[in-house]
Amino acid sequence: MIRKAMGIDLGTSTIKIYIKGEGIVLDERNIIAVANKKNVIAVGNDAFDMYEKAPDNISVTYPVKNGVIADIANMQSLLNHLLRRVGKGSRLSGMSFVIAVPYDLVANSNAKAKSIYVVEKSVADALGAGLDVTNARGVMTVNIGADTTEISIISLGGIVLSKLIPVGGNKLDESIRQYVKKKYNLIIGDKTAEVIKKELANAVPDDENTMRAFGRNVVRGLPSQMDISSTMVYESIKEYLYSIIDSIRIILERTPPEISSDIIDSGIYITGGSANIKNLAALIHKETDLTVNICKDASNSVVLGLGRILEEAELSSLARDIKQSGSSIRMRD
Repeated sequence: MIRKAMGIDLGTSTIKIYIKGEGIVLDERNIIAVANKKNVIAVGNDAFDMYEKAPDNISVTYPVKNGVIADIANMQSLLNHLLRRVGKGSRLSGMSFVIAVPYDLVANSNAKAKSIYVVEKSVADALGAGLDVTNARGVMTVNIGADTTEISIISLGGIVLSKLIPVGGNKLDESIRQYVKKKYNLIIGDKTAEVIKKELANAVPDDENTMRAFGRNVVRGLPSQMDISSTMVYESIKEYLYSIIDSIRIILERTPPEISSDIIDSGIYITGGSANIKNLAALIHKETDLTVNICKDASNSVVLGLGRILEEAELSSLARDIKQSGSSIRMRD
């Protein structure tokens, strides 16, 4: 059993750290601000405050795109800064790491890890949702992340089937941006689109709510404002929601019959940052005729699953020592 350990969930939009015996000690945006191409001036939430507001000499970017690290140097710098923040003094000395990301990112960091263990993200996701993945009873999870959605069938501590599609919360945000521009001649930023999604997104067109959005008028080039409706948001995102449902159907069609009976009993478990879109469970139930469970604290399911592996001795075997496995791990959103 690992006595001193840290779990890291490195996602496209957020990075979360769990320390054994302490819980989640960091939950921040996975974003970095670099001045003059070399000086790191902010990371995490501090860098996010600068996003879409910085002058030309300051680059504010997400190092992870589409579920993979697009900028290794910036990702390394960002991780080092955050590890220093949570590991003051000798806190990281002799620390072991359990991660759902490429192991070399931690191996090459300043943490000087004692040992590095990896766990399949879908397995950690299911554990964080409170599911038992160690027995022969199959479970189905759908993690709607920032850039990707991962649909998995899990049994006996491993993945039976899995499908990763390039649809996530960022795709919904971009669709909202484009729809607002086309319909209202209003250019809004990524942050505004995300707020609109959180406030108005609905998987079914059953009500009518509005909120005021601010941006720049395409025709006049001047600051402008417009009332955005939930109906408009539904029209802009429904195609992507049905893409997720189509992929769920594909996995269900390929699922072994014995596991299918387990899924009929327990249903589908939805996790990830966009799991709480209003009426999402109702839409998926309507299209699959299965029980749909929106997991509590859905956006933290992966890091909480890593925490369970750190805290519960009977689950420690789910994490593989990277030095012994010798396998290459591909990060997912």
